[in-house]
Amino acid sequence: MSAGNSPVRRVLSIDGGGIKGVFAASFLAEIETSLGEPLVDHFDLIAGTSTGGIIALGLGMGLSAKEILSFYEDHGPEIFRGSPLKLLRWLGAAKYDKAPLEKALAEVFGSRSLGESKTRLMIPSLDLETGAVHVFKTAHHDRFVRDYKERVVDVALSTAAAPTYFPTHTFEAGVPLIDGGMWANNPMGPAAIEAIGLLEWQKGRIRLLSIGCTESPLDMYDRSARGLGLNYWARRLMTVTMAGQSSSSLGTAQLLLGHENVHRVSPSVSRKRYKLDGVEGIHSLRGLGSSQARIEFPKVKDMFLTGKAEAFVPNRGRES
Repeated sequence: MSAGNSPVRRVLSIDGGGIKGVFAASFLAEIETSLGEPLVDHFDLIAGTSTGGIIALGLGMGLSAKEILSFYEDHGPEIFRGSPLKLLRWLGAAKYDKAPLEKALAEVFGSRSLGESKTRLMIPSLDLETGAVHVFKTAHHDRFVRDYKERVVDVALSTAAAPTYFPTHTFEAGVPLIDGGMWANNPMGPAAIEAIGLLEWQKGRIRLLSIGCTESPLDMYDRSARGLGLNYWARRLMTVTMAGQSSSSLGTAQLLLGHENVHRVSPSVSRKRYKLDGVEGIHSLRGLGSSQARIEFPKVKDMFLTGKAEAFVPNRGRES
């Protein structure tokens, strides 16, 4: 089939960001409401890391974006509720107990498995034992014969196990997994590689929509700091690392797919405006997502929502 006759493939990528996922969920809910149809029907592949992974899993399982937004509004305050004693113990243990998150996920997903997704999914995590990347994937290639059997709740807990915030999630087989944001907080680069390198979709016929959880100007270099040692970097290293990874991921997607086929939505806000666990910002994040969607809807609709994706048929010919 020639490039001109091959179908346009559409990819949705959603960043990590803790409770700031409210922005992404609100944005997608407004887009879906304006469209009047389920968003999942329009995308051939959805990638999501950490909070973005939870959103991606929800879409894949057939939840509306509005239902996913309600998940954050209803359960966010409980998930990120810490006692004074817990905060004092933060240096020696995770800041939050994962039990409220696990309970909330179980209420939404029950015992459903990754294989029940209505579209292809990529959910990054990291193996703490080996340091190797661990990406949960639906059975969209004949090599993927195990992940689709995993419980959605376990996949969600693995990709969202942010170091210092939530405990490592360990599977029955003993594999310890942590937040995929350690290497792919912005998963658009890996998603572009998946589309071209593994799925072998035609370059020039792939469009990628990337939704961030807001971002801020780095503006961290202190020219007066002498040596930029441990004290300087202790509070800044993760922020700088995340910014570099996101920029690299964006550049990878643009290089592989073409700048004109990549659209990134992640409004810039003050660095202190929202926190990963800042539940007081939920209402504001919802409003920001809604208003941004009203601005972006014409372009998003033209690039990604003019036709439905081909039905996803899992490849399970080599099940084991």
